[in-house]
Amino acid sequence: MRKFLFLLLISAVSFSQTNTYEISFDNAIHHEAKIKASFPNVKSHELVVSMSRSSPGRYAIHEFAKNVYAFKATDSKGNQLEVTRKDPYSWNITGHDGTVNVEYSLFGNRADGTYSQIDNTHAHLNMPATFMYAEELDHRPIEITFNTPENSNWKVASQLKPVEGNTYMAPDLYYFMDSPTELSDFSLREFKLDGKNIRFALHHDGTDAELDEYFDQVKRIVQQEKQVFGELPDYDYDEYTFIACYLPNVSGDGMEHRNSTILTDTESLKDGGMKGNIGTVSHEFFHSWNVERIRPNDLEPFNFSKANMSGSLWFAEGFTSYYTNLILHRAKVLTEEEYVKSLNGTFNYVWNSPAHQFFNPIEMSYQAPFVDAATSVDPVNRENTFISYYSYGSILGLALDLELRSKGLNLDDFMKQVWNTYGKTEVSYTIENLQESLKKYAGSEIADKFFENYIYKSEMPKYNELFVSVGLNLKQDAEKGYFGASLKINDSLVQIISNPKIASPAYTANLTSGDKITTVNGSLISSMEDWENILKESKPGTELNISYTRDKKEAKTKVTLSKDPTYTISIDENADKKAVKTREAWLATK
Repeated sequence: MRKFLFLLLISAVSFSQTNTYEISFDNAIHHEAKIKASFPNVKSHELVVSMSRSSPGRYAIHEFAKNVYAFKATDSKGNQLEVTRKDPYSWNITGHDGTVNVEYSLFGNRADGTYSQIDNTHAHLNMPATFMYAEELDHRPIEITFNTPENSNWKVASQLKPVEGNTYMAPDLYYFMDSPTELSDFSLREFKLDGKNIRFALHHDGTDAELDEYFDQVKRIVQQEKQVFGELPDYDYDEYTFIACYLPNVSGDGMEHRNSTILTDTESLKDGGMKGNIGTVSHEFFHSWNVERIRPNDLEPFNFSKANMSGSLWFAEGFTSYYTNLILHRAKVLTEEEYVKSLNGTFNYVWNSPAHQFFNPIEMSYQAPFVDAATSVDPVNRENTFISYYSYGSILGLALDLELRSKGLNLDDFMKQVWNTYGKTEVSYTIENLQESLKKYAGSEIADKFFENYIYKSEMPKYNELFVSVGLNLKQDAEKGYFGASLKINDSLVQIISNPKIASPAYTANLTSGDKITTVNGSLISSMEDWENILKESKPGTELNISYTRDKKEAKTKVTLSKDPTYTISIDENADKKAVKTREAWLATK
């Protein structure tokens, strides 16, 4: 009897230390949720509850408080409490009796990896965009109850741990905030791998047959990514959940979380999504090793009240991007030709950018708070100053993999070593740690060259030699003319729509974004076809006399075309047997 009473006491104490939430969707048609939260056993005189300003996996500021209204705070007896505001995203509550209950309305109409969307088809919830929190109570467990609309057939897909019915729990605030949740009449597929349950919850308008075909690709991706690291992560509760919405009213995105990922896209599986969406599956699942557990030191602890900056995103996001399409080939989603062709866009974007003179990959990573779903109203000069750390790291990952393979090593085994050192142990790493790990795996010569030349500096690896070693060609067209700015048709005029690349012919001729080209060498230009025909007929060194308008004023300039810097990567049909064998080992299904 004493033991029973003791357990009851422990249970009561535990519940008194649990923060509880409840969310309802009676006004879903107008994108509104009603949220209640209760914070018991509050010891401080003033409890501050806040809306987050950042979200796990994102690095920019997002002012989620802007969508909160009808806020009210009460004590345990229902008495209204005094609330003051000391900043735009917090509510300071005093006069409580040890319990603080809050309720508010939330507007949400964007379904992606950051925000929330509530409508009559689903509730797509990213927790930082949805729920207030009390920072001083961040260590407490949380219970949340999802009140689904009557006759909705909505179910719950989440990495949160089920308690009973539609009540779920999280061990602490961070896990809660890291647990996106989809409530809808979704379809579910699942399979077991090494004792872990891998679930795919898809909210879509397609057929079961389409989902079955897609899920077969998902399974192959999961199996191939496991082969890179040698094992699956130790998922909490032995389960990983893909939470996907492929519907016309969502925004395309993907976002990794500890035991789940959000996948959103407007393309249905029938209308291009079968192949168009699968890359995000590959990318985000790889993150369950690289970034969720192989964790940059400068992202620990994650701060919900400000932007989060890391110098390691070239590795965390970039190397993950390198594996995205490589895994799709190994999983037999992409052919060898399709994979090699996919390298071209990223390669040209990275190595034909003027931004190398301003920032190395570490400094590009520091730009994340300004570019990762960040918004600004003033124009920027990203064409000349920024290279995405996704792309930059991806193409450097390719270079390192091919360099290692030329020495009988490979990037898979290096990633496995990093996993064993920093991922399984969940000890966060620094950039210096990565360099030491590469030294340990491949020796000082390879490690120091890679980091000193390509990470701490912005030099370009010797891709010609690296591609030859795997039977690929790298070529440029010396006979093709190059202008140096992007254009599109606007009101029957061809308009420059990007800042010209530094040192390009357009830049040197003092053309700029917004200029509308009217004539070239005296001929009217009224379509993109007119412009493209001129470039097609013009070789490097050709002079173009251009008339244009800027701010409703006419002007003239002379542009001397340069050699087109575009690279083409292709399979060398005449490669020697050694190179072909190395390529086969690189691309082979594991």
